[in-house]
Amino acid sequence: MTPSTVATLVAGAVAVAMMMLVWSVFSIATSGLARYRRLFTERAHIGLRELFLFVDPGRLFVLNLALIVLGGVLAWAVTGNALPALVVSLVLAVGPRFMLRWLRRRRSEQLEQQLPDALQMLAGGLKAGVSLSQAIQQLVLEARPPISQEFDLVLREQRLGVSMDDALEGLNRRVPLQSMTLTISAMRIASETGGQLAETLERAAQTLRQKLAMEGKIRALTSQGKLQAWVVGALPLFLIVVLNKMEPAAMHLMFTTRMGWATLVVIGLFEFFGVLVIRKIVDIDV
Repeated sequence: MTPSTVATLVAGAVAVAMMMLVWSVFSIATSGLARYRRLFTERAHIGLRELFLFVDPGRLFVLNLALIVLGGVLAWAVTGNALPALVVSLVLAVGPRFMLRWLRRRRSEQLEQQLPDALQMLAGGLKAGVSLSQAIQQLVLEARPPISQEFDLVLREQRLGVSMDDALEGLNRRVPLQSMTLTISAMRIASETGGQLAETLERAAQTLRQKLAMEGKIRALTSQGKLQAWVVGALPLFLIVVLNKMEPAAMHLMFTTRMGWATLVVIGLFEFFGVLVIRKIVDIDV
């Protein structure tokens, strides 16, 4: 066998190996992308349905994927380094999950703020002589979302044959708030024991107003501590940017060497745990 034949065989074997490697990487990437799409659409569908937002999860997946690619390319073009591009892509990949959590938390806060007025409206309707279903229907017509959406769903379930107790229990499961649990428990106890439901709702509304006032006072008193958490978290990042402008040659080692990457990881961990500890200290549950 001549050397040229051996070289040809080796080149062919290398080409076949490269093709198999590319095919394997492509297959793994395709299956991983399909799994990510399935998980993304399932979570987005459930989260958006809970928020009464009727948006196609498939379009959101395409938009999120485009933002991941665009953000990574822009970060690479601006910094000239793959590490910031990877960080930006990861942040954009997990961003929708945190966005859904933020929207869910904001909606829960709005529900809690609207609940005392809604209970007062129900109590007024019951005192006027209407039934609980009619009072809820009037509440749905006059109140604003999201409280009107939740009670409208209660009425829809009741029209389908679900009892009022089961519909209210479903509302309690959809809105896992202590104030909602207290309200529904008071309503069920009053209906079972034959008590005055209107007076029960009025007392519950007064209790919730006092609770919200106390929480607002606590938030005002702990706002300085929360601001300190943001300052503590942003100060090292600000110093890194300033030092990068003042001493670019020295700071270049932090972004291009293993020791520098390890230092950034340690800084990030200290940042995370420092902010977490401060927020836990100022987070007071009423």
